[in-house]
Amino acid sequence: RSTRHLQLTAEGQKFYDNGKRVLADLNELEALVTARNKPSGVVRINASTATGQRLLIPLVPKLMETYPDLVLDLSFTDYVVDLIEARADIAIRWGRLPSSDNVARLLGHTRQLIVGAPEYLNRMGRPKRPEDLERFVRIGWNYPRAVPHWPLCDKKQKTEDKRKIHISMGQTLRVNDGEAMRHLAIQGAGLARLSLYHAWDDLKAGRLEAVLEDYNAGDLEPIHALYVGKPGHLPLRTRAVLDFLKEHVDLKHAESVPKEFLKRK
Repeated sequence: RSTRHLQLTAEGQKFYDNGKRVLADLNELEALVTARNKPSGVVRINASTATGQRLLIPLVPKLMETYPDLVLDLSFTDYVVDLIEARADIAIRWGRLPSSDNVARLLGHTRQLIVGAPEYLNRMGRPKRPEDLERFVRIGWNYPRAVPHWPLCDKKQKTEDKRKIHISMGQTLRVNDGEAMRHLAIQGAGLARLSLYHAWDDLKAGRLEAVLEDYNAGDLEPIHALYVGKPGHLPLRTRAVLDFLKEHVDLKHAESVPKEFLKRK
């Protein structure tokens, strides 16, 4: 060892190489034993309330039927939790992911759109331009978000500036739960920016109406399943649930807004 460099001795290098072989043998032995067993044990899944109710819960009966020896522990909160601190095996997250040690498996994408109840829009008038939103209640969040505004764009412009219309979320009404935001919008409390997947049934039934779609940038928001660990060395129970989610989560319909959802009066 010098003031600038560290170098292993011959004995240290031998210890390091033997240690790597021992760990590799242990991983191989664990994989061999696990492969002979059926997925069993507790799998803890964390998701937002809206994701849990609309994406995960409908899949639970099929998941339990497929893997009857699993024990599912589901926690729903719109706060982003640390997987290790929360003892979660899997977390389902929407949007851009910050840099972390977690591994992400993409499940799909969905559009974002601004919606309101038809009765509310009939009373307030439908916004024609982004600046019209100033007279509406814009339901916001009461905790920090990766995107703290409503991003819109002017599609008539052909420059990079067309994506730089940022509408602040209002301070009049704030929530910490996506389902609460959806219900408030349905009740006519204001406008909300929701995922198409989240608002699909309400748009289809006419309980909500999309507005300012001419200014929607059309960006797709990714949905990931996060986990801690290396893909090749996960417990069989965790890997089974991840594979199940990848196979059964279907978000293709939520990537574009059907014309029948638009311009209802």
